Amino acid sequence: MKELEDFINSWKETQSKTKQAFIQIYEHLKTLEDTSLAFNARPKVSFSLRPRHNSQKNRSLFAMVDVIDDDPDDRWLSVCFYKDMITDPDEKGDLIPEGLLGEDGYCFDMDEYDMDEINYIKNRLSQACENAKM
Repeated sequence: MKELEDFINSWKETQSKTKQAFIQIYEHLKTLEDTSLAFNARPKVSFSLRPRHNSQKNRSLFAMVDVIDDDPDDRWLSVCFYKDMITDPDEKGDLIPEGLLGEDGYCFDMDEYDMDEINYIKNRLSQACENAKM
């Protein structure tokens, strides 16, 4: 994951503190058992962290954590899940038809650091990971 670490190290934090939010989400993903991470860099478009549970069979990931790079001085996060892998009890996500690799999904966008929002997303990540085992 050298490419991911290089990306994080080169990212200059802004007042929005989205780098800090991304790092906390990344650290949470690293704690999920039997999970691997892939990183897809598309500079000036997005940097995508893609977790996958090792027992998944039908899908290549259970979430997508994107750093949107349309403005490198003001990056924001979009964390997306398959609709059938999470619940959204507080209705914080946007339902995106065919929005995650051609399937319906929920996306949670974050343009500034918010600890409550990060914790909500971490809970969704844990839930999606658990459901990916099946």
